[in-house]
Amino acid sequence: MANLVEATSQKQFEEFLTKAGKCLTVVHFHAAWAPQCGQMNEVMAELAKEHTGTTFLKLEAEAVPEVSEKYEISSVPTFLFFKAGEKVDRLDGAHAAELTKKVQRLAVNGSPAGAAEVPDLNERLKKLINAAPCMLFMKGSSQEPRCGFSRQIVGLLKEHNIQFSSFDILSDEEVRQGLKTFSNWPTFPQLYVNGDLVGGLDIVKELAASGELENTCPKAVSLEQRLKTVINQSPVMLFMKGNKEAARCGFSRQILEILNGSGVDYGTFDILQDEEVRQGLKTYSNWPTYPQLYVKGELIGGLDIVKELKESGELVSVLKGES
Repeated sequence: MANLVEATSQKQFEEFLTKAGKCLTVVHFHAAWAPQCGQMNEVMAELAKEHTGTTFLKLEAEAVPEVSEKYEISSVPTFLFFKAGEKVDRLDGAHAAELTKKVQRLAVNGSPAGAAEVPDLNERLKKLINAAPCMLFMKGSSQEPRCGFSRQIVGLLKEHNIQFSSFDILSDEEVRQGLKTFSNWPTFPQLYVNGDLVGGLDIVKELAASGELENTCPKAVSLEQRLKTVINQSPVMLFMKGNKEAARCGFSRQILEILNGSGVDYGTFDILQDEEVRQGLKTYSNWPTYPQLYVKGELIGGLDIVKELKESGELVSVLKGES
């Protein structure tokens, strides 16, 4: 295939990028000794058949070290995505589905991401930064950090019992590069609290040494404490699959109809969005199925019990906490 090629030198690599112009070029940094690279080459070959306007370029990472070093290639397989000679995205690891998605998203006609797309990226970054009260942008995950700095900052946060969520910047080059500009902070990891940048590893070390880290970041809470808080978010709380607007199972849909007909206000929690709550509540309440209905923090039961209460005429008084 004319669009599936290999570069054996930096000069060839640069010539292929120039020739591709504004069209997408996918570069696979591989190694002959890595079996997963061979598998991803097969994926590349299939994608090349489907996306004839995209150039798929193979480059042996160790054979062309000047290119590998320039783009910080530390493991194989790694994929870089280029438009108009500029890197626009990155994917580390043998993730066929993710590679396919990125190619489908980027393999469109036109110029690379420009000023008109910046507001959309900024909006996405704001949402990510505020995805949790304490957000860590790092290389790898909190379970498997992929650089020494990320490993150290995760260790500090865990040591001081800080509750945090993390985002792997190696999985999304757009976020990785965009956040540097957005926060005016050129390196990673980056720690945010309530949407505001705290800083990187050195600042977190200083906060830990001064005893201020616990006051800056939210403390971790036990699962039991978290469940108690969620159960008491509203006097009447329904734990279900989906939400008030869109139930995602028949039992949840039926109990919504009954509660809507009662005229009593209630809150909902979508267990499909939080596996920790979904599994933890089964043990906490000693009730193995969903939906689960709570009134003033006490379990009433599931769909069958709510149906019985409705038929007996007791539902409204129970929901109001009168009986």
